[in-house]
Parts: sequence; C-alpha cells; structure tokens
Amino acid sequence: MDTIDGMQTFVAVVSEGSFAGAAQRLGMSPQLVSKYVGQLEQRLGARLLNRSTRRISITEAGQAYFERCQQLLVDIDEMESAVGQLTTTARGTLRVNAPMSFGVLHLARAVARYQRQHDEVNVELTLDDRLVNVVSEGFDLAIRIGNLVESSLVARKLAPVRLVVCGSPAYLAEHGIPETPDQLSTHQCLRYTYSSNTDIWRFEKDGTRYDVRIAGTIAANNGNALREAAIEGAGLLREPTFIVGRDIREGRLQVVLDEFNVEEMAAYALYAHRQYLSAKVRTFVDFLADYFGAPPYWDRRD
Repeated sequence: MDTIDGMQTFVAVVSEGSFAGAAQRLGMSPQLVSKYVGQLEQRLGARLLNRSTRRISITEAGQAYFERCQQLLVDIDEMESAVGQLTTTARGTLRVNAPMSFGVLHLARAVARYQRQHDEVNVELTLDDRLVNVVSEGFDLAIRIGNLVESSLVARKLAPVRLVVCGSPAYLAEHGIPETPDQLSTHQCLRYTYSSNTDIWRFEKDGTRYDVRIAGTIAANNGNALREAAIEGAGLLREPTFIVGRDIREGRLQVVLDEFNVEEMAAYALYAHRQYLSAKVRTFVDFLADYFGAPPYWDRRD
C-alpha cells in the first residue's frame, strides 16, 4: 500500500461511514479496506477510527487527518488533470448532482444533448433534493436552486429562477383569489419541506418586504409532488416557473399576487475551486449556461 492508496481508502471509509460502504465504492474487499486503514494508522502512529461490532467513529486525530487528506487528494487530482489532454479535451466520467424536479424536467435532456457533442464524456447524473457534499461525495459538480450561502466552492450562475404563487382555477373559484399576501392566512398553502423556512413565504412591493406565515395540510420534499396536488385543487403553491410554467400557460394553474415580487433565486453550478479546471466540467457548465439562456427558455412566451 502506498500513501495515496491509504489516504483514498481512509477518506472513503469516513465518507461512506463503514468499511463495507468504502469497499463497494472502491471496488475492494472490506478486509482489504480494513487492512489499508490499519497500515495507515501503524505508519502514522495514531488511531484514526474507533471500531466496534456495529459502527465506526472518527477520532480527533482522524478528523484532522481526514480534512488534510481531502485537500491533498484534490491537489493531486488537479496536478494530474493539468497533464496531457484532460485540460483541453473533454473526456472521462462526469458525475453531476442535481435536484429531482429540475433534473427530470430540464437537466436530463440537456445532458443528452451535451453528450452528443462530447462523446468521450460519460455523464453520471444523480438526482437528489438533499444538499450533498460535492467534494467528499465524489461529484464533479452540483446544480443548486436558490440563494447561495458562502462556500469554498466555485459558483457559476446558469439562469435566473422566478418564483410564482399559483393555484388551480377550481380552487380559486371555491376559495377566492388573494389580493394581498396577508390574505394567504385564509388559504391552504402547499409547503416545500426542504425550504430553509417552510412556513414563511417572502414578498416585496415598492420597497416593502412582507414575510407571511402560511399553513396547510399538505407538505412534501419534492416540487413535482406539490404541483400535482395544486392541480388537483389542494391549495396554493409557491413554485419556480421551471416546474409550473407549462401548467400556467395551458390553464391548469393560475398565478395570483403577481404584482408582489417573490424573492429572487437562480440556478447555479457548484464545483471545487481548481486552478486547472477539467475540460469536462468547463464544457458542461458552458453548455448549460447557453442551453438555458437568459431569460431561460421556460420563461419565454415565443
């Protein structure tokens, strides 16, 4: 075992939370994974992991070593990516993480068109509404929808994302059309549980901000599920137009409170900061920015 193999094995164990998970990720046996970690601990003269029959936990020394290993492995990857054609020719496996609804409705088709132009790139698309750790979980980039917090990752804006409040014509005919945000308190509101504050909808008009507490009997962690409920007349929905735009144009949903601005968001590509960005990441991000457009195609009326 060389040092890099040991570091990669140790990082995989910590990231996956088990020797078995690391073995599956690395294509090794659990016994060999355990052996590598043991040899690494022996060479360092420090215990990196506490082991029991049911679980493992990382020690203080192990946590410090894990953080340094992650950075060193990224640095090694950067160095190797700078050699040869990897910086000039898009090739290899591109691992992309994206939210479920956006991935199904818009990203899958974009991936197919990108791959036709770059046939030496194999795209592995993982759709998941949870926030993944791009580096430790082995993704080349992630697509995020929202307002970004500070991060060590590079963020490139791909497209603006417009939020609207809408409901089915049948629901609005029965319950009335709200004319101001505070009237939402009398309505069933469909709540997205992965929102940073699932019970607050934010609006703005003429420089005045309105933070409105909403309530409802249906909540979900997926925008498409809430869209279906809204079409069935279950309540009002606050969704990006990349999910509900077609339903609005075809009359299944009707926008309300349109004179009040809903908080602005955007779609971003996030990737590790690298001096030598791989061609597969660079070309894919460039392709998406051009593919979605500004304004994005889902908001165009032509």
